[in-house]
Parts: sequence; structure tokens; C-alpha cells
Amino acid sequence: MQKKAKIYVAGHTGLIGSALVRKLKHSSYPNVITRTRNALDLADRKQVERFFFKEKPDYVILAAAKVGGIHANNTYPAEFIFENLSIQNNVIDLAYQHGVKKLLFLASSCVYPKQCKQPMVEEYLLTGAIETTNEPYAVAKLAGIKMCQAYNKQYGANFISVIPANVYGVNDHFDENGHVLAALIAKFYLACNQKSKNISIWGTGKPKREFFFVDDLADACMFLLKNYDRSEVINLGTGLETSIAELALMIKGITGFKGELVFDKSKPDGNPRRLLDNSKVTTLGWKASTSLEEGLGVTWQWYKKNWKSNLNEPKKR
Repeated sequence: MQKKAKIYVAGHTGLIGSALVRKLKHSSYPNVITRTRNALDLADRKQVERFFFKEKPDYVILAAAKVGGIHANNTYPAEFIFENLSIQNNVIDLAYQHGVKKLLFLASSCVYPKQCKQPMVEEYLLTGAIETTNEPYAVAKLAGIKMCQAYNKQYGANFISVIPANVYGVNDHFDENGHVLAALIAKFYLACNQKSKNISIWGTGKPKREFFFVDDLADACMFLLKNYDRSEVINLGTGLETSIAELALMIKGITGFKGELVFDKSKPDGNPRRLLDNSKVTTLGWKASTSLEEGLGVTWQWYKKNWKSNLNEPKKR
């Protein structure tokens, strides 16, 4: 990938997109193209077509998506599936129509079956039913993977797809509709400031997740843009798993919260376990470098600095 190449990062204001922009600029790629949602609605095909005609990007990283946790998927299922399918269809098809050299599509580990054998290898996709609590988002992401593969097969495109583990880090949505780690940080922050005696945590605390620092994900994406040209989807993660209860205890320690943790067992847990098999990317020569403790510390410090004036409630999207 030439340094002067024009690289479009779709979704640059989000958790993953902003990390990708930081990585590209740090790696001295001067021609990074971005657009806010107000400037470019990726669900509007005419707008996307005008953008590709004008900017003519050489590479596209598709990190734009409507994202959220169990609560958000349950509350807004129609929005999740419609918006994500629209974004993917427009960007992938028009990237091909306008001669983009390479596209990287970011999927999610929720595309794997609910009762999937662990750790999950890429070949386990579509071998069983997916978890219903985030089905709208997962179905859209599966469609994106298959669309990239179809365009490679029929048109000879070079569109690759990655499945990251549970991504966390700076610039996430720190509210009840966000990812579990970010939602917990916001909840602990609020509880500390209000000197609450306890914190209610969704579910039993037993499910296990593979938490993946977003800057490591950005590094992996850059590595694959330079070193991977196959249609087969590829997992990205740490290979380590942590239960929600263990995570909550870690955040309690980092934040200094003195109260009790109360697990609300009336709420759904979601998938019982999510651990990716990362042997493919490891064989290619890439490995995550940030521990969960280190990443949590960075994320907590960023959150305190950026939301210290908003003590009444977590940020709303």
C-alpha cells in the first residue's frame, strides 16, 4: 500500500474508525479521506455514489455501522438490520463500481453460532443458529462478509473481511446502549460520583468474552491491508477470555468503587462464551500486544478526561 494512496475510512468518528485514522496518520499516510454522517449519509446510495465519483479512493476501510449491545439490539432491531445492510450494500458495491483496489470490511464475533465450539475458527460460520439477542446486527454483518466474497468470486475484486473480538477503547459509546465494557465504565464512573452503595450489572456475570483493545485492532487491519488478499474471513483477537464478573471486578479496582456488585439475573446473558481462534493471523505474523489491564487503564483515563464535566449521566448517542 503506497504512502500516497487515497484511503477512505468509513465511520471515522466511531471507536474503530477513529483508531484506524490515528494509526494511518501515525504511519505517515497523508491522504486519509473521512466524512461525517452529516456530510455523507452512507445509507443514501446517491450520496455515496457522488462521493466515490469525486474522491476516487484507492482503498476503503468499512468501519461504519450502527453498533450497540444487547439492550440496543433488543430495542431497535429494525434500525440495526436496515441501516447496516444499507451502508454495506452501498459502500461495497460502489467501491467495486469505482475501481477501488482493496476494501477491508469489519464484521463482528457475534456472527458465529450461539452454541459454537470454542475457540471459534473461521470455518464454523453458518454452522448453527446465532444468538437472538443481537441477531439483527449479526445478520447484517454476515451479509457483508458474503457480499465481499461474492464480489471477489464474480468480479475479481480484492475485498477482505475480518472478525474482531469484543473491541473496546477510547472513543467508544459509553452508555447503556454501548458495548459491555464501555457501558460498565460509564456505570462505575456515575456510581463513584454519586457515591452509590451498589452497582447493578446486566445478567449473571458468567458469560466470557475476548476483549480486544482498539489500537491493536487498527494495527492488525493495517497489517492485513498489506499482507492478506484472500476471500476467506479472518479472526482478530487476543486469544484470552474474561468473564463479565471478572471484568466488573477489574473495573471496580481501577475506578476505586467501594460498593457492592449486584448481578441482575432477570436480564439475558447473551452468548455464553466468545473466544476466537486467531491462528490464521498469527501464522501470517501478527499478534496483539496490549493486555486487558493496560487497555482498561488507558480507556478509563480517557473517559475521565473527556467526560468529567458530564457527571449526571453517561453520554447518550
